[in-house]
Amino acid sequence: MSLPQKPIVALLYDFDKTLCTTDMQDYAFIPSLGMTPGEFWHEANEFGRLNRMDGILAYMYTMLREAEQKNLPFTRQDLVEKGRNIVLFPGVRDWFGRINAFGRTQGVEVEHYIISSGLREIIEGSSISGEFKEIYASEFYYDGDGRPVWPKLTVNFTAKTQFVYRINKGVLDVSNDRDLNASMPDDSKRIPFTSMIYVGDGLSDVPCMKMMRAYGGQAIAVYQESNRPGVEDLMIKGRVDYIFPADYSEGTALDRTVKDIICRMTISDRLMEENMQQLRAIGCDVLPNQACLF
Repeated sequence: MSLPQKPIVALLYDFDKTLCTTDMQDYAFIPSLGMTPGEFWHEANEFGRLNRMDGILAYMYTMLREAEQKNLPFTRQDLVEKGRNIVLFPGVRDWFGRINAFGRTQGVEVEHYIISSGLREIIEGSSISGEFKEIYASEFYYDGDGRPVWPKLTVNFTAKTQFVYRINKGVLDVSNDRDLNASMPDDSKRIPFTSMIYVGDGLSDVPCMKMMRAYGGQAIAVYQESNRPGVEDLMIKGRVDYIFPADYSEGTALDRTVKDIICRMTISDRLMEENMQQLRAIGCDVLPNQACLF
């Protein structure tokens, strides 16, 4: 694997209530069933509980069942179209271009990734789907007529961490487990954990947030007033580094802090490279984070 010409900073996002204002199914899919979000999610959660089923599989099955019972179309394209109704938080639409441009002024490339328990198909219908290098989200497998026949990928809360490792190693293809599990020196990994920022909104993001903090990355939680107490609790318990209102507009505290983190990561990379050059100059061949024993 060839290493990138410029250092990369990766921003990893949950989607529901992180970039958009509520669960993505709530905007168009659930209303098309003639149900309220509360009714649908109670049905899905109760079905999962009674059948001891993973919650993600339970909601995907409930989507299929309810659409079939009501004789409603349920195809990949139909789900993509329903993504057009997603409502984003303030500033999200131009966030990616602004952060990318700022990264270039610091000499780094910024990449954006989604790691979501929601549906990839609906995310692809959103106005920001083209901003991401990869979208990791639950997804159906479809037959030749575009009808779902089997879950292709499910992303539950703990499984999210798998995709952080994929981004770290640059093994983005979910079918490629061989390279994901292969041993790889730290200096060969495409994006170090120390160059990652994870942005989420709650308990479902805790495994990834804890992973970031354990390996030197940064974890940010965003909130609406309705979930502010829960996000503050994450801060109190040391599960996140920062919490902010879910406003991505230029000049907000979130915007300024992410830019400051990118600056710090850039300086750290330069200092590490300078350290390595000096070590090599005196005949000490080491990998990053290894001690030079004389």
